[in-house]
Amino acid sequence: MDGGSVVIELEKPWRDPEGYRRGRLLEAKYEAELALKFLEEGLYRNAAGKAFQAWKALLAALAVEHRDKLAERFKGVRTTRDGRRVHLADFVVAFMPTGYMLAVAKDLEGVTALSLYDLTNLALSLHEFQYNGLDKSGVYSRYPFIDLVVEDIKRVINAVFEILRKVGATPNT
Repeated sequence: MDGGSVVIELEKPWRDPEGYRRGRLLEAKYEAELALKFLEEGLYRNAAGKAFQAWKALLAALAVEHRDKLAERFKGVRTTRDGRRVHLADFVVAFMPTGYMLAVAKDLEGVTALSLYDLTNLALSLHEFQYNGLDKSGVYSRYPFIDLVVEDIKRVINAVFEILRKVGATPNT
């Protein structure tokens, strides 16, 4: 690794919630910046993937602050890869599985007064586009035209930056 590289090692949220939050906010910022660079270069699928990752990191940062609210929905225990048994809410906050993102967004929207649910749907659409690309027939993908992709990437990235400002994330978070 060169001297200019940044390595972010996230502490698990059950060990250091605030450190985890800061790391995820920083991740959201960096992923959003990369999405914009990829977009400028015409790398639409890469940009869509980075926009999705930025949104996922932002949701995780918000989720750690409202873990108790999420515990009302996410009950039970999960085993992590290292064999540790953790409450399902902690697992969701730590890993933010794609299949749970809409439920997390819905619950967080109720306690944060942020518009999260619809933007999470957009981010998930971009995630799908990252893997499937355009479908000009309009049958197999949500995106038949690239201008729709670009617009959605910009909407998600603008929302990431706006929420980062609202939660007081500084440039260095």
